[in-house]
Amino acid sequence: MTYGLGIESSCDETSIAIVRDGKDLLSLKIYSQIDSHSPYRGVVPEIASRAHLEKINSILAEAMDESGIEFSDLDYVAVTSYPGLVGSLMIGAQLARSISLVFGIPIVAVNHLEAHLAVIGLERELPPFPWLGLLLSGGNSSIYLYKGFGDLQILADTRDDSLGEAFDKVSAVLKLPYPGGPYLEAKANVYNPAKAGPNPFPKLLKEDGEDLIRFSYSGLKTAVLYYLKANAENPPLEKISYFFQKTAFELVTRNVRKAIAQTGIRTVVAAGGVLANETLRKQLEKEKERSRFDLFYPGKKIYCTDNGAMVACLGYHLWKQKSFVGLDFKVSPKRNFEQII
Repeated sequence: MTYGLGIESSCDETSIAIVRDGKDLLSLKIYSQIDSHSPYRGVVPEIASRAHLEKINSILAEAMDESGIEFSDLDYVAVTSYPGLVGSLMIGAQLARSISLVFGIPIVAVNHLEAHLAVIGLERELPPFPWLGLLLSGGNSSIYLYKGFGDLQILADTRDDSLGEAFDKVSAVLKLPYPGGPYLEAKANVYNPAKAGPNPFPKLLKEDGEDLIRFSYSGLKTAVLYYLKANAENPPLEKISYFFQKTAFELVTRNVRKAIAQTGIRTVVAAGGVLANETLRKQLEKEKERSRFDLFYPGKKIYCTDNGAMVACLGYHLWKQKSFVGLDFKVSPKRNFEQII
């Protein structure tokens, strides 16, 4: 048996997990900083790094106690090294270095974005490579060609706001709480589609042909703002939320179709915080039936958010490839897929 510890501290969640054989979760602990950042409607880097520093040792102790193993049982320690907030990444990196130095355990430096895609290995056998990786989160709206562990190629990216960012900004415009995703979804769910009428928001990137795959959500955010101003006396929050989601998710399914057509790959793995949205899941399932491809995404919504389990899961596969780093490994805010050492 192989035991691995995963450390995630790239943004606003401090998380540590213990995983056996890359698939059996023994413990997962997460400290969320949402309450600290909510007054600012976004993540404040200084607050985030301080919270990681204050909480990470107690989170580690809780995870180790629950797992029932000792540090000497660990075969590797996996830690997010990029991308993310540098100050936050440094906290996790220092913990990984300390564990490695004291117990002689090898370190595996993990790409945060790749870990989101690999987390499905905690719930099922991983499909054979290559995959199309659809990543939708607060900082990313992207599609990747995932050829193998540590080998990703970007096929589509956002030219401005990510989908998760658009959720938060539209939520702010509608005076809904932060983070915006769950609240916009709740408003959309109570709207009656039978009374919907025409969509007040334009189709996104309708000028793009079949050869161009990209995301863009800043225009949708602006359209929501103008529509709200035009209806300021009695703002229809449920209608706006419903059509915001409808418009945003149509671009997602359209881009998935394009990526399949261009690559011929019919395995799609979807991940990231926005995948916790039930409406998006249903739209992807419909597209799966329409376009006939294999679709995988985390069943447990906790696996959609930033968590140590995804880091430990990916770390297992990289450990088997002997993708170790030294104590002097670097952290970086950059989103690239070259090993940072």
